[in-house]
Amino acid sequence: MSRPRTPARRRLGRPPAAESGATRDRILHAAREAFADLGYSATTNKALADNADVTTGAIYHYFDSKLDLYRAVNDEAQEFVYARFEAALADADNFVEGVENLLDMAWELNHSDPSLARFLGAVRIDVRRNPELRGMFKPATIRRERLILALADIGVATGELAAADRDRTVALLRAVLVGLVDVSDDAVAHLQAIDAFKALIKGDLVRSESAERKQTRAAARARVRSLTN
Repeated sequence: MSRPRTPARRRLGRPPAAESGATRDRILHAAREAFADLGYSATTNKALADNADVTTGAIYHYFDSKLDLYRAVNDEAQEFVYARFEAALADADNFVEGVENLLDMAWELNHSDPSLARFLGAVRIDVRRNPELRGMFKPATIRRERLILALADIGVATGELAAADRDRTVALLRAVLVGLVDVSDDAVAHLQAIDAFKALIKGDLVRSESAERKQTRAAARARVRSLTN
């Protein structure tokens, strides 16, 4: 007697109300992975459905369009990241501690879910290539700038930063937070960058030149000048 055939597993269509939230969350997470890896333009409805293991009809039960889904993914990712950054900064008593808290949170977020940083990195490319996406990122940009400004203001208030250095410190912090996203795919490089910046702000990375080395360098330059004159 032949064995009965195992029925093929059916993808989920519209779920009952009790499963609705879980299905929406699964679609959002799968879409974040797809958008992070393929970009907005190259991500098809089929790819989204395949990643989430649902039908395309189920996706449109929750989201009106791919643009609507992308907006929801972005809003969720930005809220998740910046809520944790803000909480990390709230626990700091001074500038150095604030920077370290933010860097530690960046590592924790990337370590726990690498798709977050990959998506946020892909966003910068998608925005340049797809004008219809540009407006949706302004709130996150404003939130990032407020966070960085608050951190710089802590430094000025504690005396760790001179008021005249506030603006260039803001530019440096912006470059660090954005730049960390670009090395997020390599866990070792990501951690090295974080450790190096921590050491830099505490004065442990770049060593002051000793008086003896200054004298040696001056003597070497004098010899070079005597040979070339």
